[in-house]
Amino acid sequence: MTTGYDNAFRGIEPMAGIPVGSVSQEEFAELFDLAPVSLWLEDYSALRAQFDRWRRNGVSDFRAFLREAPERVEQCSSLIKVLAVNRRTLELYEATSLEQLVSNLSSIFRDDMFDQHVEELVQLWQGDGRFHSETVNYSTSGRRLDILLHGTVLSGSEETWSRVLVSIEDMTERSEAQRAQAQAERYARGLFDHSPVSLWVEDFSGIKALLDEVAASGVIDFRTFIDVHPEFVDRCMERIRVVDVNDQTLAMFGAADKRSLVDNVDRIFRDEMRRHFGEQLIKLFDGELSHQRENVNYTLSGDKLNVYMQFSVLPGFESDWRLVLVSLMDITARKKAEAYLEYLGTHDPVSKLRNRTFFNEEIKRLAKRGPWPVSVLAIDLNNLKSANDEHGHAAGDALIRRAGEVLSKTAEGDVCVARIGGDEFVLLLPATDETAVERLMERVDHLVAVNNKFYSGPALSFAMGAATGNAGASVEELVRQADIRMYENKRAYYERTGADRRRR
Repeated sequence: MTTGYDNAFRGIEPMAGIPVGSVSQEEFAELFDLAPVSLWLEDYSALRAQFDRWRRNGVSDFRAFLREAPERVEQCSSLIKVLAVNRRTLELYEATSLEQLVSNLSSIFRDDMFDQHVEELVQLWQGDGRFHSETVNYSTSGRRLDILLHGTVLSGSEETWSRVLVSIEDMTERSEAQRAQAQAERYARGLFDHSPVSLWVEDFSGIKALLDEVAASGVIDFRTFIDVHPEFVDRCMERIRVVDVNDQTLAMFGAADKRSLVDNVDRIFRDEMRRHFGEQLIKLFDGELSHQRENVNYTLSGDKLNVYMQFSVLPGFESDWRLVLVSLMDITARKKAEAYLEYLGTHDPVSKLRNRTFFNEEIKRLAKRGPWPVSVLAIDLNNLKSANDEHGHAAGDALIRRAGEVLSKTAEGDVCVARIGGDEFVLLLPATDETAVERLMERVDHLVAVNNKFYSGPALSFAMGAATGNAGASVEELVRQADIRMYENKRAYYERTGADRRRR
């Protein structure tokens, strides 16, 4: 392995151009060769002469001068002569000798290093005898090398630049780690910004300080504490600091940008949110730094949002809660679907009144709890079959819907109004005596008359019967009695109108 340093140092007087101090040239040469960083001893005298010619020709803006003709940079490089390199240089650039290294300089100094090489030449042009850069070289096998380069015109060569010492530190591993870190950060940022779920990075350190104060005061039952001091929840909400949000958050809450969202957080977290946030504070007080729950938020336009929240104090911030991640999934559509399914389970889809399932459960509840007296009003829709036969089932369904409109307007308080069959309806009336149920029947008759004025087609007509019982009475028996009286009323209706009961 030849590095060329023997010839490079031969004939140079001690202390004349090489800062060897008290060591001999032979000792300095050995230090040079064994140095742990790449060292190059180079001759820049031809470059110095070229600089002088350009100055005499009036070149002043040297950087612009080089950039307007890139071949001038190549010319400068060709004027630099490598005198010697040390062993670390041959190892770093994967060369077996100085001769092999020099013969491959065009493949070592290329591509990414152009801009930095211009800056190195500009630093030399400015005359302080030093230059440095972070640049890219390549080994003889083509492996990329990220390097930190420092060059110095050695003492005694200031006029000629015949001896320039260049040190090169291999920064490849660090640069690769930095690039990997930057790539990981871009990846994480991309996941955050483009996540289909609303993401919030928040600072909960102020909330932790408040909770620590409460704990230090001896409070153990935090739920009771916030029941007694509801204003504490508001104080905690005021301490939330939004650090960052992603694009989906802006879209979900209808915000034009992050600033308009952060400045209007009080419009998002309000009303029902206080109750939900109180439950979240209880979990935090109890040490649950990661939890989930359903919450209610609001868009900036005021629309209600049902959200599924996942909350986590980020690793490394468990002691101060300075960074927490909150994800919000919009479950408004799901909640509406659930509410509709629940509605269908307890309501008749045509009349919009309660159905038989709910009616049966309400009978059980009234039997146990009252309040008494309890009245039952049984109602049958007259002429439904004839409407279906003569005008079609759409006309019959219209009568049922109209019946629902009328009867729903009679419901006040805990009254259960249900459709329990094709043309059968029942009102369960807690805390209602005979006099009150009589008034209610009169109100039904009045509402029916009003309804008939606004609709064409078959007239709406009810047959009604009522029964009332005090504490201890059987609600099922009251329903049976009201049903018997309703049928008596229905027979009277058909006798009075001459209509065929079989076509009722």
